[in-house]
Amino acid sequence: MLTIFHNPRCSKSREACVLAQAFADEHGLSLQIVEYLKTPPSQEALTALHQALQAHAPTSVRDMVRVNEAPYAELQLAQADDAQLLAAMASHPILLQRPIIQFGGKAVIARPPERAHTILRL
Repeated sequence: MLTIFHNPRCSKSREACVLAQAFADEHGLSLQIVEYLKTPPSQEALTALHQALQAHAPTSVRDMVRVNEAPYAELQLAQADDAQLLAAMASHPILLQRPIIQFGGKAVIARPPERAHTILRL
């Protein structure tokens, strides 16, 4: 299955969603669109997502965090460890970097959207 963690208000996320949908259509795959602000992933799901990101390329938990969002400063996450960051993203999904595309046991933060092509292969 092909999954995208998507925020429809984000232009980069919309662009990546188009790429993912085209790939899914071309290869007869289903595309799961997770609007993570409406359906926040649990801390366990975020941990699994981090593992999928690691399967593609070295990615820290901190790479998954949007540091310019208000909760980042409010929660004083600059010195937080991985567990604290994962818990913060689970509680405040706005902190999750977007978009993230997951396919074939791997995932990539698709910023810019063209990075999606690095895992959209059969």
